[in-house]
Amino acid sequence: MLRQVLITGGAGFIGSSLVDYLNSHSPDWEIHVLDDLSTGLRSNLDGLRCNLVVGSILDSKLLSEITDGVDHIVHLAAIGSVPRSISAPRATHEANVTGTLNVLEAAREHSVNHVIVASSSSVYGSNPNLPRSEFDWTRPLSPYAVSKQATEAYANAYASSYGMKTVAFRFFNVYGPRQRPDHPYAAVIPRFISAAMSDIPLTIHGEGTQTRDFTFVESVCEVIHRTLVQSLQFEHPMNLAFGSRYSVLDLVTVLERLIGKELPLVHTDDRPGDVRASQADTALLQAGFPGVTSYDLEIGLQRTIEWFERDLEEG
Repeated sequence: MLRQVLITGGAGFIGSSLVDYLNSHSPDWEIHVLDDLSTGLRSNLDGLRCNLVVGSILDSKLLSEITDGVDHIVHLAAIGSVPRSISAPRATHEANVTGTLNVLEAAREHSVNHVIVASSSSVYGSNPNLPRSEFDWTRPLSPYAVSKQATEAYANAYASSYGMKTVAFRFFNVYGPRQRPDHPYAAVIPRFISAAMSDIPLTIHGEGTQTRDFTFVESVCEVIHRTLVQSLQFEHPMNLAFGSRYSVLDLVTVLERLIGKELPLVHTDDRPGDVRASQADTALLQAGFPGVTSYDLEIGLQRTIEWFERDLEEG
């Protein structure tokens, strides 16, 4: 069945991975991408079938034009960094909160009845419970986390107020091919792999005992694809992770084994706004998506390292 799918932020790491996955698993679908290329790259979409429109979700007129005739929206566009949100909270609010409102309003204007939005595990903030359930209380520690709580709350409100089918997925430290290491707010896995391949010491904020539930990007794409195929909606935000719990030092150990050498470390101060521990309760995900593929960290890292090696050879 032909579908028209709009992916905001579709030239970014997760967005372009999703375009690739949809091309492979639903080749008859028409994919439209809106991205301002502030962090996404045209090259991420090389060889993929999609219609790229360069522009911002803050441009309501452009957003309305590209939304006309669309069946589904996957809203991934955001400023996705805790440290950046602490440095520039207003920009984060405008992109992540006002931008989400613009997407939902464009969907309402053009009767797009199915919208998926990306939230974050950062909304749990200072809640000490592990693993973290969608029914636990939230207390964000950064402007970014607040903006993501607003994102999922707006999606929920539009479902209640307008009968729109919405889904809010809470992403937990997604990693994989196409993730950029080359900007000041790069995530830990691409930053570590790039440093290791360049014989540069790995910079760790704090002692490295903080834990994360690392999630391979292909699992995220599989869940989103299933959600689109079935036009699913969920009353509550849903964790999109598999309950793993690795410290940053654990991550270094796995990377050393895969790369085959000891990696020198440099420790700096803890970063404000960082969550100390993160692990997903997976009950809702497993109930909604039985049999969804999860990837052991070592397998996901190996595939990511191989992509970095190919990219280095081609670059």
